[in-house]
Amino acid sequence: MRTGTIVMFAVLAAAPASFGADFRLTSPDMTDGRMLAETFVMNGLGCAGGNSSPALAWSGTPAGTKSFVITAYDPDAPTGSGWWHWVVTDLPAAATALPRGAGDPAGTGLPTGAKQGRTDFGSASYGGPCPPREDAPHRYVFTVHALSVAHLPVDPQVSAAMVGFAMHATEIGRASLVVLYGR
Repeated sequence: MRTGTIVMFAVLAAAPASFGADFRLTSPDMTDGRMLAETFVMNGLGCAGGNSSPALAWSGTPAGTKSFVITAYDPDAPTGSGWWHWVVTDLPAAATALPRGAGDPAGTGLPTGAKQGRTDFGSASYGGPCPPREDAPHRYVFTVHALSVAHLPVDPQVSAAMVGFAMHATEIGRASLVVLYGR
């Protein structure tokens, strides 16, 4: 491998550090790297949690942000492609937080204009973790994505993967919290 190629890969690997380095996601309900409380776990499929979406807050919004997308994803789900637990699009640029429970089926705590997309549960609301009993604890990645557009041109019924595809070219920052849950 040439030195120039190695340098190019090193630069690309370091790029996310400048991709909204001051952009942060926090939660009074979750701590990065720690276990998720039962309040936020699925109530169904063999789990008996509260199925409430956790409160989220973000700061250090990148310049030029016109909207946000929130996602919650389990990369460890035994599907070959992970599992999408929550997708919210078209959060206005003025938003800096979501209250606990905002992901209920009615989107009660979402700002006007925000839309919940279809998760891998097939519904447009938050669906808490419920990994198989025999699995090691799974990682759940909660992410706020800052976009350079005010509205993401996707139908709320498209898959979370399609939302990711649509926002990819307009994402100007991202901040995540990773929590664990196992049974």
